[in-house]
Order: sequence, then structure tokens, then C-alpha cells
Amino acid sequence: MTDHSIAHGTFVIERDYPHPAAKVFAAFAMLELKQHWFGGEESAADLREFDFRVGGRELRKGRMPDGGEYTFDVTYQDIVADNRIVYTYDMHIGGRRISVSLAVIELKPTRAGTHLTVTEYGAFLDGLDTVDKREGGTKWLLDKLGEWLAA
Repeated sequence: MTDHSIAHGTFVIERDYPHPAAKVFAAFAMLELKQHWFGGEESAADLREFDFRVGGRELRKGRMPDGGEYTFDVTYQDIVADNRIVYTYDMHIGGRRISVSLAVIELKPTRAGTHLTVTEYGAFLDGLDTVDKREGGTKWLLDKLGEWLAA
């Protein structure tokens, strides 16, 4: 018998970008923009599907720097242009599901640009991933987004 476990976790990350909400939203919604910041060149090469609409799918499969295979499989649940993106996704490493998550991106216009909030609710499976690792990876991606927006 195999031991199975679920670690539940939630995190919230906030960022302020000195750019209009429409530009920040487009960085998520348009493939030709997202591929510049989301995971780097190797992640863009791993893209199998990108259908940014309610019910649409984003699928990436590839290799991590350590050689392990990963799958990132998204279904978009709700999209309001320049305001919010709600999606569910699961992650696999080496063919094993490591997590299932609900993520919400909120964009609020400010005098200086856009306040972005990411809230994620995750089920981290069988000790293969943790909320701390996921939060760290999401912070890294949002920093990459900020660098790309500034360029």
C-alpha cells in the first residue's frame, strides 16, 4: 500500500506595477507577450496549447533544469478583461500529479498604475510539493513579469 497525503495551502502575493491594467492583463492574455516573461525561453518552447478564454486550456510540457519532466495544465474558469483571471491547474512531475490549485489574479487600477493580487488555494499531494515552493515560484514569475513590463 502507498501512503497518500494532502497538504492544503493558501498564499496571497501583491505587486504594484507602474503600467495600466490593460497592459498587465495583456501580458497574461496574449501568447506573444506571455512567452517573454512566463518561465523563460525554455517554457515557451514547451507550450503545447494556449487558448485564453473561459473554458480554454493552457498546456505546457517539458523538462526542468534538473532533467525531470513536468506538465502544467490550466483551465480558465473566469476572465474579465483588465480586471481578473480565475483558473484551475494541476502540476505533474515525472508523470506524478504533485498538486491541484485554484488561482485568482486581480487587477486594480491605481494612480501609479496597477495593483495586482494573486491568491492561490492548493492541494499539495503526497509530499511532492509544498505551498512554500509554489509561493516562491509564483513570486519569481511575478518578478519576471515586472522586469518584462519595465523593459
